[in-house]
Amino acid sequence: MGEPQTITFEYDEMLKMLIKHQKIHEGFWTMTIQVGVNAGGIQIGPTEKDMVIGVVIPLLKFGIQKQDKPGPLTLDAKEVNPPSKP
Repeated sequence: MGEPQTITFEYDEMLKMLIKHQKIHEGFWTMTIQVGVNAGGIQIGPTEKDMVIGVVIPLLKFGIQKQDKPGPLTLDAKEVNPPSKP
């Protein structure tokens, strides 16, 4: 069997991994994505006449953000990554 070519993660899986990676043990956390916006000419076909003005929205950064209370897109770090017991 060959190596997988694509590995994907559900939203909550990615959030769990980031909480654990940052060694966070408390608080409600959600994903955050910083985006940019650029406009310009985009070629949509083989000739120069196939040029349109378009918008590109690059994904600049991915991260996690602490929330004051639980919500539909938050995870509780103490459940995802409980602190070690002494």
